[in-house]
Amino acid sequence: MIDVALDGPLPAGAVPDLNVEGTIEIERLTNIIYSGRPALSAGTGSVTLFKVIDGGDAAIRVPVSLGRGSVNTIEILRGLAVGDQIILSDMSAYSSVDRVRIK
Repeated sequence: MIDVALDGPLPAGAVPDLNVEGTIEIERLTNIIYSGRPALSAGTGSVTLFKVIDGGDAAIRVPVSLGRGSVNTIEILRGLAVGDQIILSDMSAYSSVDRVRIK
């Protein structure tokens, strides 16, 4: 929880002690590859993800190095290129296979 002070006139409908949601930007990263955060990812380090291939008919397991992340996104250091599509859902049920068919 933080306190915020607004400079200038208050917006219409503003009342004391009104709850407000906001985003605090700590750092802005440029010229990086990033993705939505995969399910069950703990953050930085090496993981394997399923990359979509064959026009969306299948996905193969690929090693990926993850960097800095936020609540919703994570930096891709190695293993994927701009434009690659990956499966962000929990794929732990398929941990013993390297390729899955997508219907």
